Amino acid sequence: MNLPPLPERPNYQQMEQDWRAFWAQKKTYAWDATKSRQASFVVDTPPPTVSGSLHIGHVFSYTHTDTIVRFQRMMGKNIFYPMGWDDNGLPTERRVQNVFNIKCNPALPYDPNWHPVLPEEGNADSKQGSKNKKDKTPALEVSRQNFLEACATLTALDEKAYQNLWQRLGLSVDWSLQYATIDDNCRKISQASFLDLVEKGRVYATFAPNMWDIDFQTAVAQAELEDRQVQGNFHDIRFQVEGGGDFIISTTRPELRASCIAVVAHPDDERYQPLFGKKAITPLFNVSVPILPANHADPEKGTGILMVCTFGDIMDVEFWKHSGLPIRQTIGRNGRMLDIKFGEDPFPSNDPAQAQKYYDQIKGLTTKQAKQVMANCLKESGALVGDLKPTLQAVKYYEKGERPLEFIPTRQWYIKILDKKAELLAQGKKIKWHPDYMYTRYEHWVEGLNQDWCISRQRYFGVPFPVWYPVQANGEPDYEHPIFAKKEQLPVDPMIHVPEGYKEEQRGVPGGFTADKDVMDTWATSSVSPQLTTHWPWDQDRHQKLFPMDVRPQSHEIIRTWAFYTIVKSLYHEGKVPWHHVCISGWILDPDRKKMSKSKGKTITPESFIDQYTADAVRYWAAKARPGVDTALDEKQFKSGQNIVNKLFNASKFVLQQIDHL
Repeated sequence: MNLPPLPERPNYQQMEQDWRAFWAQKKTYAWDATKSRQASFVVDTPPPTVSGSLHIGHVFSYTHTDTIVRFQRMMGKNIFYPMGWDDNGLPTERRVQNVFNIKCNPALPYDPNWHPVLPEEGNADSKQGSKNKKDKTPALEVSRQNFLEACATLTALDEKAYQNLWQRLGLSVDWSLQYATIDDNCRKISQASFLDLVEKGRVYATFAPNMWDIDFQTAVAQAELEDRQVQGNFHDIRFQVEGGGDFIISTTRPELRASCIAVVAHPDDERYQPLFGKKAITPLFNVSVPILPANHADPEKGTGILMVCTFGDIMDVEFWKHSGLPIRQTIGRNGRMLDIKFGEDPFPSNDPAQAQKYYDQIKGLTTKQAKQVMANCLKESGALVGDLKPTLQAVKYYEKGERPLEFIPTRQWYIKILDKKAELLAQGKKIKWHPDYMYTRYEHWVEGLNQDWCISRQRYFGVPFPVWYPVQANGEPDYEHPIFAKKEQLPVDPMIHVPEGYKEEQRGVPGGFTADKDVMDTWATSSVSPQLTTHWPWDQDRHQKLFPMDVRPQSHEIIRTWAFYTIVKSLYHEGKVPWHHVCISGWILDPDRKKMSKSKGKTITPESFIDQYTADAVRYWAAKARPGVDTALDEKQFKSGQNIVNKLFNASKFVLQQIDHL
């Protein structure tokens, strides 16, 4: 054999580049669409969120998948290994706002002469330059369409950087199977999924209190919450009882007292049973509210009797739903206290002038500011009993948010899930979980569900709902009779396209139509990731060759979101599981043994490790970890991997030198 000699000293970067070019030329990793489902191994690859750079934790988990794929390929399987980009989420929008220093104003007209300029392409005086904490330049307001163009520009650059990293790492992906969750095909399939669930009666829209992020200005779903420990104070407040008597309520949110609609205690609590059926008088605002029994009141918490306000937490929401009592909303979508008038419905008072005097002191303030003002007012009036009592409380935040969530009444789209918990548990048991104890996390999540899935978001860069509404004679939308797009119209943007039977000049006028302005939650799109690559429901032949898929690789913290929602969609659409196996990876922990997170700014990028130790050394480090187990970043493992690479090179060199002697 006449083989070229290996160099005395290896140039691993050049060798890796040569192999990547060879694999691409030979189409080594191409999926063969002519082969049967039985001969294939199909992967539901996680589409990484496009919002900056990837970190070493991504390399860790994607290497696990590639290791499985390469084994199956060596076993002779026809591999379907796509790569997608999840580019329509809130993190993407925030990154676009910061990079270009722009803000979307949907009321502005489209400016065809405006184009997003990247900081390195612009100049120091550019209003579109990168925004940083010291930059006081006001954000430039742009139209919705201009904002979407800016999002598309930045995500396209990020996607190229992501692909370059994955190729450097040696992932054996079929790059002809790329997709982005905002491209035409994905919008078409996501909208088809929504319409299919509408036809099956699994979707509804309603105006109701929902968890709201006051900074992102959007509703969020139960699966996107996280509890954070926050220092607060119990305020002991004395309430009077009509006809005589009083009691003390201990609360951490005195700023919500103008929203009080009832006072409740447990029906078995003998201390308060004589009060049931009577009315309490709220301090400062002098509002009569009923005293009622409620099972959610805990006799052991605080004083055992509590306010129901609209809305302080999910228990307030649940009680209100069945109470027949009004909503007294005092917190606005921006997290500030609304301008309300006592003496007018739904804010009665036995002394409207006094109530208004106190409320005007908190009008327009943030809830944090209003809390302090109310505490001072209560103290001056004598209604605050004793000193504040410090407490550490679990407060609900949006997982990417910076301030606590509020419950704000808004119109949202929901997918029904609470009535299918038993079926969803059964579907989870049909799937093999690796490691198997990860099923318990899924099981606990399903069992603990207390809300249907809110799928609408008040954003811009996302998949629009294919919905319009008739405009009534008074100019208001008729939400009770939505106009859904036809399947053959998809994908549609109702802000640009018109419903069947209407003309553009009828937009927004009585007798005409108006668009649904919301977009789908990113999980509503990611939950059909198998269908995005099988091209369901249009290409059934391709779909049957790929679905259900063999494996879903993902991390454990999104079992409650991505895994769960994908199982929901597959059950509702076809009555099947989406895949046969779920492979769960752990987190990579930073030197402080905390999870690496782009949203929290705690990341280490992998390029320097690949440059210093080689791609194979990094892959060796990742492959050593057990599934589902968190692993601390240890650079010694990279050095060990590099030593193994060197040994393999030297062994190969020795063997090749002996071939001519065989």
